[in-house]
Amino acid sequence: MNDETQNMIENHTFDEISIGQTSSVSRTLNHQDIELFALLSGDLNPTHVDEEFARGAKFSRVVGHSMWGASLISGVLGTGLPGPGTVYKSQTLNFHGVVHVGDVVTVTVTVVAKNPEARTITLDCQCVDQNDRVCVDGQAVVYAPPVKVMRQLIELPEVHFSEHGARHKKLVETAGKLEPVPTAVVHPVDQVSLEGAVRAAEAHLIVPLLVGPAAKIRATAEEFGLDIANYEIVDVPHSHAAAEKGVALIREGRAEILMKGSLHTDEFMGAVVTKDTGLRTARRISHAFIMDVPTYPKPLLITDAAINIYPDLITKADICQNAIELVQALGVETPKVAILSAVETVTPKISSTMEAAALCKMADRGQIKGAILDGPLAFDNAISKIAAKTKGISSPVSGEADILLVPDLEAGNMIAKQLEYLAHAAAAGVVLGARCPIVLTSRADGTLARMASCAVAVLMAHDKRGSAR
Repeated sequence: MNDETQNMIENHTFDEISIGQTSSVSRTLNHQDIELFALLSGDLNPTHVDEEFARGAKFSRVVGHSMWGASLISGVLGTGLPGPGTVYKSQTLNFHGVVHVGDVVTVTVTVVAKNPEARTITLDCQCVDQNDRVCVDGQAVVYAPPVKVMRQLIELPEVHFSEHGARHKKLVETAGKLEPVPTAVVHPVDQVSLEGAVRAAEAHLIVPLLVGPAAKIRATAEEFGLDIANYEIVDVPHSHAAAEKGVALIREGRAEILMKGSLHTDEFMGAVVTKDTGLRTARRISHAFIMDVPTYPKPLLITDAAINIYPDLITKADICQNAIELVQALGVETPKVAILSAVETVTPKISSTMEAAALCKMADRGQIKGAILDGPLAFDNAISKIAAKTKGISSPVSGEADILLVPDLEAGNMIAKQLEYLAHAAAAGVVLGARCPIVLTSRADGTLARMASCAVAVLMAHDKRGSAR
């Protein structure tokens, strides 16, 4: 049987059908089946969708909807026997037991009668699980199709179920199992920045050193009901002094993570990049967004979208290496880097394509280590195997990219914000290439973004401790 035949659907006409003829299909019930059936039917009975409720009920865990099994019977009738063109006349159903997630249900329909005058077919229907236990049975009467039908199968769109920020929550959970990391929180004098630090401490991520005007920090905590009694306050007069003192705490070894509070990014980063007293290394400092995109199968890092406006080739090499080491700290041994441009071919008219080709060659020669690089790649070819295949691109990175290295800050910022606001992605952000991980959040970031950013910094700090040993 060739691929073209496999992609066809064919029916059995009334005249072709014989008594005793059968058709079967097997399906494994999963959580997405339950969620989708609940969404379509409106049946939100907590025995199906609420684990806690189900554990307290007689089932001990969530069970599938009884009518899910019945819908499988309809599927066999409509696509198998009789197949396309079948019209229901009636259906009886008897339910004998529940189906749990992971159960394999085999549905079999068997022709037991034909009525030539009405051109109807009667079929016994049975749903049996992997233990040969009958879950559902009954009898269907259908109008069988009078004419032969063979058609191409319709390819349905993919359905994605996701909890917003689920991967970020997992990062917080993972980092929370490690030893909390001393963190200098710079100028946390508003609700958002102080609460972010407190919540990160409560999640066992950080041990905060609150750096700023002590009176303002305490007043903010009192106003918004935040308990900071157990956290050290490093009293300095204003935001500029707070930035300098936060950096000094890192240099002194009292803190391992630097976290931005309620001050302008320029002021905060100015203290970081100061030549003699800052946190610069031999490598260029860069920023990375760690995106949890519901329609992408894994976390997606976008860099640089916040610090380096128009990076040259050498800067991009540093940005790339920074990102690789971050993704490795998150548990990916050999990240895949897609170097983005507007097109996939190298052309002198678009400088980002030339730089992409040069970066790939630098990786071949060991100047960029620890990852698989490919580029130039347009955005669609970077994240979609289908798009790459359609354009005749054979790439080990297409559809599997861990890192998107963007041409410039404008492009990266647009991609990140579009994913966040149009694709319901969650974003966390950190600064890389300094002497410590730096949590650089926006005023618009919510609690999850701040917590996830802290979690990423904690994982990086622990990875750095391991590298130092």
